[in-house]
Amino acid sequence: MTPEGKLHPLSQTINTINQIFIDMGFEIAAGPHIEDQWHNFDALNVPQDHPARDMQDTFFIKGSRDHVLRTHTSSVQIRFMEQFVKEGKELPLKVIAPGMVFRQEATDRTHETQFYQVEGLVVGEGISLAHLKGTLEAFLQKFYGREIEFRFRPGYFPFVEPGIEIDLKFGDRWLEVLGAGMVHPNVLRNVGIDPDVYSGFAFGVGIDRLTMMKYGIEDIRTMYQGDLRLHDAVYPDTN
Repeated sequence: MTPEGKLHPLSQTINTINQIFIDMGFEIAAGPHIEDQWHNFDALNVPQDHPARDMQDTFFIKGSRDHVLRTHTSSVQIRFMEQFVKEGKELPLKVIAPGMVFRQEATDRTHETQFYQVEGLVVGEGISLAHLKGTLEAFLQKFYGREIEFRFRPGYFPFVEPGIEIDLKFGDRWLEVLGAGMVHPNVLRNVGIDPDVYSGFAFGVGIDRLTMMKYGIEDIRTMYQGDLRLHDAVYPDTN
């Protein structure tokens, strides 16, 4: 008898994340893997001398001075807001953007040069840090189906102010899985939204790390090696 097929753990995680946020009233958006520097850096308030723009951190497209493999799905929020304003829609907006991102990194148990991320964005009148905290707490509890131990701490990202980082307890150590904060006024101005009237929050979630914690996967690299034993370990009751 042919064995039953199974979704890759990352695909299952993305499907679960999408459904949770759809139930919370979010739209889902997508964007290109190859981005221009406006959408990947400039519009997101990343200065010209920021380390993220160095060749040591970013994959630049050969033969182009302006195009890179996107380093985050934050670029999708810029495209979404630009289109939102162009079409004359009225705020608020709520959107997530799951997808693959690429970074020049040394690989180890928790780092890869390509991985999945989901960007979330909410913009409207009176949006506060309390809304961000409540949204992320609700998401994490729904995703894991139980109380999960996590902590908030200050963080820095050019496109948010203030910025926060969120760590989840993974065994005997803390693992960073989320970067977030209130959308920087410059980002709103860059897409034609008045920051004196509207505010927003944004967050970026490492899908691979959420998957590792949910299914007890110790090494991020095993999820990209095509080893079917990973599926058997994640779905033992379907063998």
